[in-house]
Amino acid sequence: MAETKSVIGTQNKKGQTYTDTWKMMNEAPRTPSFFTGSEVIKEALRRASCDVMIAYPITPQSEAAALIGELFAEGYIGDYFRGESEFAVMSQCAGSAFGGARVFTTTAGPGTMRAMENFPMWAGSRLPIQMIVTCRGINSPLSIQPDTLEIAYLLNTGMLVWHAETAQDFFDWILKGYMVSEEPDVHLPLALCCDGFFVTHTKDVVNLTPANMCLPPYDPYRSPVPCMDMECPPVRMMRDPFVMKSNYISYATHASWQQEIWAAVERSRKHSIHWLNGLIDTENTDADVVIVASGTAVSQGREAIRLLEDEGVRCGLVKVKTLRPWPEEEIREATKNAKHIFVPEFNVTGWLAKEIRATIPNPHRVHAGPHVCGGMTMPPEIIVSEIKTALGMKTFSLAGRGS
Repeated sequence: MAETKSVIGTQNKKGQTYTDTWKMMNEAPRTPSFFTGSEVIKEALRRASCDVMIAYPITPQSEAAALIGELFAEGYIGDYFRGESEFAVMSQCAGSAFGGARVFTTTAGPGTMRAMENFPMWAGSRLPIQMIVTCRGINSPLSIQPDTLEIAYLLNTGMLVWHAETAQDFFDWILKGYMVSEEPDVHLPLALCCDGFFVTHTKDVVNLTPANMCLPPYDPYRSPVPCMDMECPPVRMMRDPFVMKSNYISYATHASWQQEIWAAVERSRKHSIHWLNGLIDTENTDADVVIVASGTAVSQGREAIRLLEDEGVRCGLVKVKTLRPWPEEEIREATKNAKHIFVPEFNVTGWLAKEIRATIPNPHRVHAGPHVCGGMTMPPEIIVSEIKTALGMKTFSLAGRGS
């Protein structure tokens, strides 16, 4: 067997030290910095030992993509370019990952939808590409404002899907995400989502790890499928597909492979729990009323809880961090005492409430709402009003408040 030598403690060409990721994320000193979410994406990528970044401009991810271009100019990214379209970008990301590169991209809204065909292909090909999804409206009439409807379409692609609440989540989860998605028993792409503008264009204090530390490089030889020699690609893959042999072989192969992808999503559970300290965060879940949310709706729910406390209503909170893997057991346990479960969402369809209803006993306890969509903000007072109405308490109209 060939001797393998660890790179931990050695330096890359920028003078950064390859650092054990657990020590880097949990033991290294942190420096408070005042950054937008887009700037935080850049700082995470500076430390990610990323080989290739490809993107196509679409608001609100364009700023992050441009900032990462500065990293390329500074020598922190191996290769960087703009694709011809979102579909082309995701195909080019696949080509880079097939060749054994650590790949990163960003997208948003209609761009995510245009590229959708690639995402099950990424998962089926076991490519651990990381994609930042800065959610925005996807429907007509055109909107560039935050709306999380596009997440509903990503949930069944076979990708891991995480939903960040804050810029701090973003920084930590970008780096930790590679550790989960590149595990040999997982090796799947990760869609790391945030609510566009609310996170990407808002400044916040983020505690950053030292810039002279970086992740160990990606090792494609730990992949469960061999990476391709891109100078001599295996054309047999396309020339001799299963369907040319027999339909039965094709059915059996694809059926077993699809089951394997979803088994890999489940196998990511233990790694996600390890790196994210659990798939959910909870507060006061012994209360009769519990808010369950993901993304920035968690922040709005937290403020609503503070307002409700002033009126003598005790309310718990569940922050859902990963949507795939879905924290089924955790949500069931966290909501077992709740008589009322409220699910505020930044979309019209209520995909998170549907997931929760399908998970817990007595799903009539779930109040799907409040909902805002099309980019509207969600004042915490709307959540308070929804809860008070359900509890039979007097509430005041918010019609004149504006939002």
